[in-house]
Amino acid sequence: MSTKVIHAIYNDDDVLLHAVAETRAAHHHIEEVYTPFPVHGLDKAMGLAPTRIAIASFLYGLVGLSFATFLMNYIMIEDWPQDIGGKPSFSYIQNMPAFVPIMFELTVFFAAHLMVITFYLRSKLWPFKEAENPDVRTTDDHFLMEVALKGDEEEAVEFFKKTGAVEVKVIDKE
Repeated sequence: MSTKVIHAIYNDDDVLLHAVAETRAAHHHIEEVYTPFPVHGLDKAMGLAPTRIAIASFLYGLVGLSFATFLMNYIMIEDWPQDIGGKPSFSYIQNMPAFVPIMFELTVFFAAHLMVITFYLRSKLWPFKEAENPDVRTTDDHFLMEVALKGDEEEAVEFFKKTGAVEVKVIDKE
């Protein structure tokens, strides 16, 4: 069974924001919005939940810090203790000030890399994935709102033209 979607194309980001608010108020389901640049406030206008990537980044940083602590303790204290600069290697706590730069670097390394990997997996961006951009103009100067069509097609097209769309198309999505 094929489902129909409406592609409403706008040429101004302010008109798009207003149209998104009107579309949500009319209880239409917005599938996706394609823009050539980030539009401030669009996520709130669409009713999207706030991102939790910052929490994930903090947890990834803790993993990096834990890994750095474990690795330095094992290498420099337990496995092969060395006398570097006259510092005793009896315990990790005595040598920890010398290890702070390594702890910081591994914290940042783990947080950054794992956050990027999480973003790609969450966004379903795999290597060699084909672009899902439905209209080439959205990479240049137009904005496209993709809305699931429910009810009368003609009525929906008129509604989106009233919101300021410069072009409205009904597409069969298979």
